[in-house]
Amino acid sequence: MKRVAIQGIVGSFHEDAALKYFDDKIEVVECKTFTNVCEMIDADKVKFAVMAIENSIAGSILKNYQLIRDYHLRIIGEIYLHIQQNMLVNPGTKPAQITDIYSHPVAIEQCAEYLEKYYPNVEKHENIDTAAAAKLVREKNMVHAAAIGNLRSAELYGLEVLETGIESNKKNYTRFLILSKHGNKTEGTNKASICFEVGHFHGALARVLNTFAENEINLTKIQSVPIIGKPNEYTFHVDIEWEDPMKYDKAIHQVLKGASSLSILGEYVRGEINIHNQ
Repeated sequence: MKRVAIQGIVGSFHEDAALKYFDDKIEVVECKTFTNVCEMIDADKVKFAVMAIENSIAGSILKNYQLIRDYHLRIIGEIYLHIQQNMLVNPGTKPAQITDIYSHPVAIEQCAEYLEKYYPNVEKHENIDTAAAAKLVREKNMVHAAAIGNLRSAELYGLEVLETGIESNKKNYTRFLILSKHGNKTEGTNKASICFEVGHFHGALARVLNTFAENEINLTKIQSVPIIGKPNEYTFHVDIEWEDPMKYDKAIHQVLKGASSLSILGEYVRGEINIHNQ
């Protein structure tokens, strides 16, 4: 059975993503932080890890880009998870009783409009993940508190679902990367995550990006990450997709000539997004 590290505990969205990607045939290894996740792979205690990299509302998690590079991890896949947030309470707790709400800070941010409208005066408490918040509310039998999390957390920890779908944007997705020590074979892949740096001269970045366009490579994301200790210098993380692998190979060889450094973080099969219109 595959051992897969996640940030958070059983019942979290990270576990949801892991189960969906690996078809439930895994042993989930809980980690407190994303750094711990990377350490587990580096020490060969797990073969794979699932790591959130961006959310359609909250944006990118810049620290995770740096962790992938620092630990020399390989991206072998990705999965997009529709994020539905729900108000979870202990059995019998009524909306008027709620004075405190617990969840991950990103989850709280995703539900800002709902909370402002219905619970403007509650005290918000940030936890390491949504499942941990749900577990805390249940274990301490907090009758005046609620947790924001997924339906699996409610099921696992015996909470009632007070209200479903409280996120501000119903088309709320998180992209998770599947990580390992070793990369995929290139056959059949159609997406890559790369990072590079360019010199400080006019048109340096545009020249690299135009190379992809000239080779019919689709640029799906570009993210600048500050280089620690080098003010005003950045590493550019780029996701690209292609139909013709020969054009991809050609583009990479051309970019090598225009970039001061280039690392291919992973080549994999792109994940699909199933749009929810509710």
